[in-house]
Amino acid sequence: MNDLDIINSFYGWTYTQCINSPESTAKQLIDYLLENKFTIACAESCTGGLVSHFLTHIPGVSEVFLEGVVSYSNHAKTSRLGVPSGLIKKYGAVSSEVAAAMAEGICTTSGADVGIATTGIAGPGGGSEDKPVGTVWVGVCTKDKVFTKQLEAKEGERAEIQFYSAVAALRLAAICLVNYPRINHLGLQFKLLT
Repeated sequence: MNDLDIINSFYGWTYTQCINSPESTAKQLIDYLLENKFTIACAESCTGGLVSHFLTHIPGVSEVFLEGVVSYSNHAKTSRLGVPSGLIKKYGAVSSEVAAAMAEGICTTSGADVGIATTGIAGPGGGSEDKPVGTVWVGVCTKDKVFTKQLEAKEGERAEIQFYSAVAALRLAAICLVNYPRINHLGLQFKLLT
């Protein structure tokens, strides 16, 4: 499978496409990691370990998966991942900035080549006018870039929002790893690490 095939296979941002593809999405990502000898780690809040679950469900993942951390509270985000408390105070835990810091933090603390982070509001409570239930930010960190994308997982109940967000996080990681110049139309935000 070449880079373009991988990108094309990950273009399903709809709820239905994500809900039906966790195993194949995880397997494609793991195959890419294995082929390129990259390691991965996860920092999850609203998905509560589902991203890690989908990855560790695939045989052979132990060669690339280092760890998964459920950093649900703000305290866990700061103490375990090194997310600055001022960042959470300024932007809120559910933000591009915090998702990026979580992804960077898991790479730093685990030594992984790739970090995936999720932070959001799975509901049924906790939403606001600015950040309604279903607002989820995903962060993906590589050695030189951090990408973030906001998902609007407004279909379904809490478990469905978590499920969709976890699969979408895997899809985003695969897209970001392949070649970021070809993904500008997906509305990703990214910054170069120094």
